[in-house]
Amino acid sequence: LVVNTFPRKVITPSKGNMYLTKPTSSFAVVSVSEAIASALLGRTATLSTEQLKAVNKGIYYAETKLMVDKVTNNLESSNVIAVLEGSDKKEEYVVLSSHYDHLGKRDTVIYYGADDDGSGTTSVLQMAEAFAKAKKKGNGPRRTIVFLTVSGEEKGLWGSQYYSEHPLFSLANTSVNLNTDMVGRVGAEYKGDTSNYVYVIGEDKLSSDLMQITDSINVTAKMELDRRYNDLSDPNRFYYRSDHYNFAKVGVPIIFYFDGVHADYHKPTDTVEKINFSLMEKRVRLIFNTAWVMANRDNMMKRDKPLNIPAR
Repeated sequence: LVVNTFPRKVITPSKGNMYLTKPTSSFAVVSVSEAIASALLGRTATLSTEQLKAVNKGIYYAETKLMVDKVTNNLESSNVIAVLEGSDKKEEYVVLSSHYDHLGKRDTVIYYGADDDGSGTTSVLQMAEAFAKAKKKGNGPRRTIVFLTVSGEEKGLWGSQYYSEHPLFSLANTSVNLNTDMVGRVGAEYKGDTSNYVYVIGEDKLSSDLMQITDSINVTAKMELDRRYNDLSDPNRFYYRSDHYNFAKVGVPIIFYFDGVHADYHKPTDTVEKINFSLMEKRVRLIFNTAWVMANRDNMMKRDKPLNIPAR
């Protein structure tokens, strides 16, 4: 039972809750106003901070009967996938991912999502073109490259969740997922257009290989690999907030490339003229070179670290 208290007014009928269909999901989630919750509970549904602290931890049960009309509208969206077959290690895979969805249109306002995640999706397309040209010249990757652009990220990482639960290619044979989500801007922590950085998140969580490889590739790229958000206890929890995490949950080593939050994040002002293309190119070259090494090395990435999910 979810009590809505902001804003403090009677809830008007909405379009309901959206969720990824699962046959095992059988419980209902009902959103009610504070007044209705108080009536159901027989007392006020509002507790002060001190009252909440005084409540004994535990599970409390109550029974009530609700008569509701349920209308289900099934909506479909698609992940878009391209595959470049490898050579002698074609049964092993490197997944390059991004999400192509954004917030869409609200009333008459368009949320463009040029950085989030137009930049990542464009990056995947550019890397696909580069790998295809290399193969055409007879210098293709040893491992198969999966270019995965997913939908539903903004709703809850749905597209990558669906892929991780219904993979087209063996996850046990997936060496790594390199996820590109927002790589076209300068984040709030950096100033100006000359910054030469990218946030690197998650590379050390499941494999002892990835950080060493990233650092060795960066000897040439000479970018600042900013790992300030790599701490699992970071309050932003970026490690859990993009599509790579659904690969990590099933044991696939990952790297998440990110430019940080800026003033236009999730706003209609996230537009293409604000993209820093020269900086974006540097970042994508780093990601491509990382993918190239991982696609052509003799061994898959080690999986020698357990997934650690701290308590929230």
